[in-house]
Order: sequence, then structure tokens, then C-alpha cells
Amino acid sequence: MHINLKQEVKRSNFAMFGIGMLVLLLIIAIFGPLLTPYQPHSQTPFAFEPPSFTHWLGTNHVGQDILSQLIYGARTSLLVGFLAALLAIILSAIIGTSAALAGGLYDKIVMRIVDAFIVIPAIIVIILVAAYLKPNLLVLILLLALLGWQGGARTIRAQALSLKEMGHISAARSFGASNLYIISRHILPDLVPILVMEFIYGIRRAIFMEAGLAFLGIADPTTVSWGMMMHEALDFCYLNVWRWWLIPPGVALSLTILSVTGIGHTLEGALDPRLRREANA
Repeated sequence: MHINLKQEVKRSNFAMFGIGMLVLLLIIAIFGPLLTPYQPHSQTPFAFEPPSFTHWLGTNHVGQDILSQLIYGARTSLLVGFLAALLAIILSAIIGTSAALAGGLYDKIVMRIVDAFIVIPAIIVIILVAAYLKPNLLVLILLLALLGWQGGARTIRAQALSLKEMGHISAARSFGASNLYIISRHILPDLVPILVMEFIYGIRRAIFMEAGLAFLGIADPTTVSWGMMMHEALDFCYLNVWRWWLIPPGVALSLTILSVTGIGHTLEGALDPRLRREANA
């Protein structure tokens, strides 16, 4: 049954909220320098200044404008989320489809590697790497991608195994089509819904992981992010500044994850007939 994704999204208030919020965050991230007169690292002589017309969310312990850091934090979260998810889904697609089509010993080795990556806690690996390498943004993106592809690869492999038995792919094989041709022209186009879903949930996972690691202090302290803002604000939770310093990045992070979840939930329900039947039951 053909599913009109556009209609499904329009009918879901959750998805519309998610799309609207995500578009707003993208606009803020792209045009951040135009939205605030302050640079995120610029310091003023006034530390712990409460919200005012000069500093709408006040200043932190070194006099930095909190609103500016909040706006630039959106850029960090979305950059990490999109790039880490994109790299992870590329790895998932390549590894999953190649394992399904090649089969044999290669498939077994790949799946054992997938199993090993699944049982390894990503947070532990990142902490160990951070102990030896400078945890800058590029290193963090690569780590999140390398530790986030395995679940998608397993799902893509399972779907590719069923797709490769279909008639049009068998016909392509009979005409001498190579595995690379079959993957690029037949398998991947049919896997687009799964790839989109894995990409969306990969964004959510990467944003959450980046904020969590920064909150724990396992991040580049010179990078402005919502997690780092909350990490620094907690050191002064005994003062009233937590109300305008800690709450805004927490709310921004929650809304971002909620918006991505809303889009993913709606698309998953539209693309999976079993979920649609459960929702209509």
C-alpha cells in the first residue's frame, strides 16, 4: 500500500511541532552571529549579572553573555548531530548491504564485529579516548559515528537479505550485474525509508551523547555547547544564577531531542504497517 508521507506528517501534530522546532533551531544555528551582539567567549566586567535588556539571560561566572552561548550551542549540537549521524548511516549502508550480498565468511566476520561493537559501551570508549587525545569537536564526531553504525548495519543487512531474493534483482544478476551495481541501483533505493529512519534517530543519539559528555566534562572546554553550559552552571547551583544559566540550555536540549523524536516517530509509523495498525486499533 502506497503511503503518502506528506499527508502522514501533516496529520501529526507531533511531527509538525518537530519540523517547526527543528527549522527554528537551524535558522538560529545558521544566523547565530546576526542574532546577538556578543561573541560567546567575549567577557564583560559583570559576572553573574541577572537578565536585563543588555543581557537577556544574564551573564555567567566570567561575564560571558548566556544568550550568546545558548545560540552558539545550537550550532554545536546540530553540527555534531547531523555529521555524526550522516557518517554512521554511510557506514551502516556500506557494511550492511555488502554483508547481505557477499554472504559466506565475510558476512559472518562482519556480523561478529557488529555484535562486538553493540556490547561495547560507547561512553566508556569515549572516556578512554579522551584520556589520551584532545577531545575536540572533530574527534567527537568521528567517535560518535564509529560507535553508532552497528545497529543500523544489522537492520539494513536484514532488509537487504530479503530484497536480494526479489525477482528484479535476480534478473539483474542473470544479466551479469555486479554487486556494486545491484547495491547502488536496486538495493539502496528500496532501503531509503530505513536509511532515513536510522539517520533521524542517529541525530537524536549524537545530540544526546554530545550534551551528556560535555555535561560530564568530557569535551573540549573551549567549545560552546549546551552540555558544557550545564556543566559549568552546576558549579554555582548554590547561587540564584542557575535559574537563567542552567534552565535555558536544558530546555533547549529537551526541545531539540523532542522535535527529532516527533519526526522520527511519525515517519516510523507511516513506513511500518504494523505500527499503523497498532495506532489505529
